[in-house]
Amino acid sequence: MKRAGVRTSGARPPLALALPALAAVAFLALPLLGILVRTEWSELAGHLRSPGTVQALKLSLVVSFWALGLSLLLGVPLAWLLARVPFPGKAFVRSLVLLPMVLPPTVGGVALLLAFGRRGLLGPWLESTFGVTLPFHTSGAVLAATFVAMPFLVISLEGALGGLRPRYEETAASLGASPVRVFFTVTLPMVAPGVLAGAALTWARALGEFGATITFAGNLPGTTQTLPLQVYLLLQDEPEAATSVSLLLLAIAMGVLIALRGRWTGTPADRPRRDEPAPDTDAVPAEPAPALPAPSTGRWSLHADVTGFTTLTLAADPGTTIAVVGPNGAGKTTLLRALLGLTPRAHAELRLGGEDVTALPPHRRRVAWVPQDGALFPHLTALANTAYGLRAQGVARAEARREAQAWLDRLGVGHLGHRKPAQLSGGQAQRVALARALAARPRLLVLDEPLAALDQTTRAHVRHTLRAHLAGFGGVCLIVTHDPVEAVSLADRVLVLQDGGALQDATPAEVTRHPRSPWVARMLGRNAWPGTATPEGLALAGGGTLVAAEPPSPGTPALAIVAPEAVSLHREKPAGSPRNVWPGTVREITTSGSRLRVLVTSAEAPDLVAEITPQAAAELGLADGVSVWTSVKATETTVVPL
Repeated sequence: MKRAGVRTSGARPPLALALPALAAVAFLALPLLGILVRTEWSELAGHLRSPGTVQALKLSLVVSFWALGLSLLLGVPLAWLLARVPFPGKAFVRSLVLLPMVLPPTVGGVALLLAFGRRGLLGPWLESTFGVTLPFHTSGAVLAATFVAMPFLVISLEGALGGLRPRYEETAASLGASPVRVFFTVTLPMVAPGVLAGAALTWARALGEFGATITFAGNLPGTTQTLPLQVYLLLQDEPEAATSVSLLLLAIAMGVLIALRGRWTGTPADRPRRDEPAPDTDAVPAEPAPALPAPSTGRWSLHADVTGFTTLTLAADPGTTIAVVGPNGAGKTTLLRALLGLTPRAHAELRLGGEDVTALPPHRRRVAWVPQDGALFPHLTALANTAYGLRAQGVARAEARREAQAWLDRLGVGHLGHRKPAQLSGGQAQRVALARALAARPRLLVLDEPLAALDQTTRAHVRHTLRAHLAGFGGVCLIVTHDPVEAVSLADRVLVLQDGGALQDATPAEVTRHPRSPWVARMLGRNAWPGTATPEGLALAGGGTLVAAEPPSPGTPALAIVAPEAVSLHREKPAGSPRNVWPGTVREITTSGSRLRVLVTSAEAPDLVAEITPQAAAELGLADGVSVWTSVKATETTVVPL
């Protein structure tokens, strides 16, 4: 078996590219090889232990670490601003960050001198107000090193922040964490590789800074004469010693690059989740949990007036669960994000339990969000994840952990509190995410397709658990779903969205009997054809006519709904009672439980799905491409006015 990454035969690079590439490698390697060849190894230790070199090395370390500290203090917030905040002139600010990387170092030194020198823009003020003189002082060397090195940190960290999906930070905000807390407890830990990579590059660049330092701070032994400046002086009198010190700087630089192993940006990556083999997976029954504190037992109604891309008015009593359904682009996610206060595309005038929270930022609304994948913080255990919202709200650590453990126990994953998200299966992670949201004591709970990523068996277990705990929830819960079983089994109401508006808001039974959207009807497994009512039935929008037993008034826009089991298939044109008969061709046969669903296309009518038994399919000799006749009785057709 061939190993990944091993070049196979036939994959040889063309010589027109390989030869210039090899020449480039040689061009870059030869100067470094020259240092190695010309180094007097027998005198290396003596050269490096000389008083001037030791003094310059100590000063270089002091300057480089101070420069690193300043870069972290100023560069980390700047990288976050560039990665997360849209503002006018952003491209110009990024150009300013990149400028020291392409600017000749001596020009940078001149610029620093004209800004902070005794006759510069700020120099006189600094000297008269604080008595600070930067040029020809160690602090000037620090400033010069920071100027040329900080861009490495900013660019590296901006790349890492750009690779971090915002949903982690948004989820933390929905749990009650302020922006500053989110930054220090979620953002920074998750981009730690980017911070470390940028810090290492920044330190190495500051350690090797020469041009800006000698121009702005001078070359004063013990004050501003760093190791690169020492090399410059040694070249004039002791070239062998200069080579030895150059080798030291080369070794440090190579050591930093080898340690980074190409991780320039440190972009965070989701670690693969390892499914647990059983029995300590999703089917573990929930254990009785201790009573939870009073704030979790309140009652909060919902009233929202949403405007923008999604426009609707939504009201619900405490304890109501609403399933939000609709095709892609209907505005489901926009609705949730408007309630969370996380999108400019829509605005929600929101009242929870009689309190107007419209003007409050997301972390103060008490609206908890469970994204489709849960968005568990990968650097925290399941218990710490669950306690996160409580800690963000100021609950003491011991109490937060006790209550978090109680919620994990309620959802049957209390024994997994010590595990990180990467050690949880899909169902376990979803239970932890739900426990985390409920533990945050929300007034409104919004779930964005929380079960979509789970297999059928796991989904059934989690659905049962979710239904049991939503029954005792004192607020309102909105669940975005594409699964009709979830909509029917979990929700008290079904809100159907289409083109950013509410098309239908009714009980699951009513929506099932009389869906007002072709998408919903098809989601429920029914044939749905829009059209215009006629005296005999419906003139279909896709062409053809459907005869119905009880059509609405002629001219009324309507939706014809036919259950798949009401569609009959024949190999010959049927005779007798069916009023709707069309020829067609079998295009697809799929399994649905113990029955088969047959998709039939026709030039005389819209596509329709019939549901028959495998035995009937065998008797008819059905297969892809087979010609058939379809028939639907007028009494089996339901026409819903739109």
